[in-house]
Amino acid sequence: MPTVGLTDRFCATVKGGAGRVDYFDETVSGLALRVTEHGRRTWCFHFRSPRDGKRARYTIGTYPATTLAAARGKALEARASVEAGKDPRLVHASRGVAQMTLSDLVRAFLSDPEKAELRSLSEIRRRVEKNVTPLIGAIRINELRKRDARTVTDAILARGRKVEATRVFEDLRSIIRWGLENEYLDINPLEGMGKPAEATVSNRVLTDEELRTVWTTLPKALARSKQVQRIIRLCVVTAQRVGEVSGITRAELDLKAREWRLSGARTKNGHPHVVPLSDLAIEIIDEALEAAGKRHELFPTADEGSLSPAAVARTILRAQQSDDERPLGRFGTASWSAHDLRRTALTGMARLGVAPVVLGHVANHRTTTRAGVTLAVYSQYTYDREKREALDLWALRVTAIIESNVVQLQRAGA
Repeated sequence: MPTVGLTDRFCATVKGGAGRVDYFDETVSGLALRVTEHGRRTWCFHFRSPRDGKRARYTIGTYPATTLAAARGKALEARASVEAGKDPRLVHASRGVAQMTLSDLVRAFLSDPEKAELRSLSEIRRRVEKNVTPLIGAIRINELRKRDARTVTDAILARGRKVEATRVFEDLRSIIRWGLENEYLDINPLEGMGKPAEATVSNRVLTDEELRTVWTTLPKALARSKQVQRIIRLCVVTAQRVGEVSGITRAELDLKAREWRLSGARTKNGHPHVVPLSDLAIEIIDEALEAAGKRHELFPTADEGSLSPAAVARTILRAQQSDDERPLGRFGTASWSAHDLRRTALTGMARLGVAPVVLGHVANHRTTTRAGVTLAVYSQYTYDREKREALDLWALRVTAIIESNVVQLQRAGA
């Protein structure tokens, strides 16, 4: 990143280029003016956190609301905090605790460097900013009461979102506990408060008619997202998790061998997994590869990386929102999730006569494939042939369903 002698004229006239650029100040070490491609200018202070030694960034303000002189003054204050062994982000958040609102506490929690490693941090941010801060964010933290938390969860329950209400409550409780640990609060206002609803395991399995309806209405229901259309179809055909499907890369695919190979880093249980690909799966993948162009990811985003499973879930959720004209949403079926597609596929294979141990290998469920001493220690057979037969058979069944041919297929050799 360039280091320049920042002046008021430079700050006012510098243009944004491709992406974003940090112009570091020659006068105050660590101070930078971040300019985006759209011309937005933000003052940032870069430092190495005294808490964990990692590089960090503290947002001071935006230009021209915060002048160059003011930004330098705040950067010098931040530098003094670092030299005193304190994180300037937390120092800033802790000022005026008596006047601190819940929104202030949420921002301090989300900016804690120790929380940066949480895989769920972006989802916590999304849930809290959607459900909590708009309703009770202005309340001072020393005036927060159980009834305020109930206001939030009752609004979510009124929308029929039982699981979301529980997760938002858990987010709020975690933020409050963090506030106690960091001395923003003296007492826990949610102490003794129970969850609004216990999360329950879904047993939803789509019927053949529902599966045909979902598959055939995808182009219209999700007209703006062909990526999610293909992800949903691959979830059905491969019986794999939505996060694994949405994160497919070219390096994982061997189309000559007709296999999708996941490393342990990409699976829920940390064990490598090979998914045989049926003709139907390869057809969908070929379309996605062509659409992805030269990108490494099969389902790339506008920036770097793959489409996230949370983004897929939100797209599905929006399509299922009901109104007077469409009481069952755009799909015209009862509500379902991406994980219900995996359950539907595995249930469908079981109905076709696929053995439980083979289903376990298709699903990469170690509790099934390595249950007991015999399977865990002595039998090292991987069931590759049986997995391929099961997924090929299921692909034929799916094809029959979507073509309205629901004749009962018999398992080969049965």
